[in-house]
Amino acid sequence: MGDAAALQARGITKGDRVIILSLNRAEYITAMLAINTLGAVSVPINVRSAAKELDYFIADSGATAVFADQIGMATLRETSTHVTAIAFDEPDTDALSFAALAASGERVDEIDVDENELAMIMYTSGTTSEPKGVMLTYLNLLSQAFPIMRTAQPPGERPDVQLIVVPLFHIAAVGFLTPAFFNATRIVLAPPSALSNIAALVDLAEHEHVTSMFLVPTLWQALCSLPGIKERNLSLATLSWGAAPASHKTLALMRETFPDAYITAAFGQTEMSPVTCQLHDADSEAKMGSVGKPIGSVAAKVIDADSVEVADGQIGEIVYRGPGLMAGYWNKPDETAHVTRDGWFHSGDLVRKDEDGFIYVVDRTKDLIISGGENISSVEVENAIASHPNVADVSVIAGHDDVWGETPVAIVVPADASNPPTLDDICAFILGTLASFKKPTRLEIVDELPRNASGKLLKYKLRRDFAGPR
Repeated sequence: MGDAAALQARGITKGDRVIILSLNRAEYITAMLAINTLGAVSVPINVRSAAKELDYFIADSGATAVFADQIGMATLRETSTHVTAIAFDEPDTDALSFAALAASGERVDEIDVDENELAMIMYTSGTTSEPKGVMLTYLNLLSQAFPIMRTAQPPGERPDVQLIVVPLFHIAAVGFLTPAFFNATRIVLAPPSALSNIAALVDLAEHEHVTSMFLVPTLWQALCSLPGIKERNLSLATLSWGAAPASHKTLALMRETFPDAYITAAFGQTEMSPVTCQLHDADSEAKMGSVGKPIGSVAAKVIDADSVEVADGQIGEIVYRGPGLMAGYWNKPDETAHVTRDGWFHSGDLVRKDEDGFIYVVDRTKDLIISGGENISSVEVENAIASHPNVADVSVIAGHDDVWGETPVAIVVPADASNPPTLDDICAFILGTLASFKKPTRLEIVDELPRNASGKLLKYKLRRDFAGPR
């Protein structure tokens, strides 16, 4: 591997951290493999990061080199740190050329790497606090391959084609690479524009005969709502969703649009590499709204504030352990100790488990609304409002209330911007679905909800803009 040998010749050694700052492209995956071939640690970073953020990532990780596309190189030039730069595109500075390195013909010295050594540092999205570098080992990543392979529909006569839409700096994308390498699955990388042009994404899936695709629920909603989607010549056999809660409305639309497809949910966190629970197709209708059961390699339990396991049907925090558990947060031993108490990873997810062992996410601990002493799940309220015919997207947060302390505030993207729903419309629609104390007391109409590059909702921005007194 010429690029790995060229890195080795330039002083990149075992344990060194190397950042990748790029949109999805084939060279991205090649760079990851080259870094790991040396026993070095890949550090995928959001290519939309600002220069100050990149300074933080470089300083925090101690990175000695950065692979970057044109967007990444422009940001790198604005930073105050100095690292070796390797340009995927033809460099217009003193950066090294990735193409020239790959064609160098140099031979790499073989490196012995233990499966418990670091393969990757994946920074959390930083939606609620300073980003933390999640340390993932080779064993962590390997542990994800088998449950993901088990998720796929049994292969038919046509070869599997995996379309990766989410950015490669997101664990959801990385999680699909290892099983694809195992199965020699053909990978198609969607262009960056696919996240904002769902029609072009469908064209690509049709042209490349894509059989398997993972999308966040909002993108599945948009795809399944495209005019004429049922008449397209699509080969989709496995539909996967995750990274955010899916409303009953979205799940029903997916089933209606692709009645013969295998629909599966993957739930988890970067700290668990990431999948902890899966919902398989046979249970997708009977257990609609569930994220499934813990996968075979994960032990899980639902506990209260005193770490006592709660009874089925009761709400508690789900905690995990297993081979996917991260090695810790990079340079943050206190934070690591806090979330891995008693040998279990404390997820921060509030869930309930039914009598059959299926997990239902109630909320994140930080998103729970406490109104007059009553606990209100923002997810439950969001699901009820999402079914309204004039609601395209919705989020519910805790807003300030002088009497009750907190009150549900609904932030809605209307399906018809010229005729948005009113608070009375919303409350009348969910009448009989939710207890009266769970109904929103405020409605905010917006053009769109803030999301990161992975499609995950940035609730902290909504809390910043709408949680205060009105």
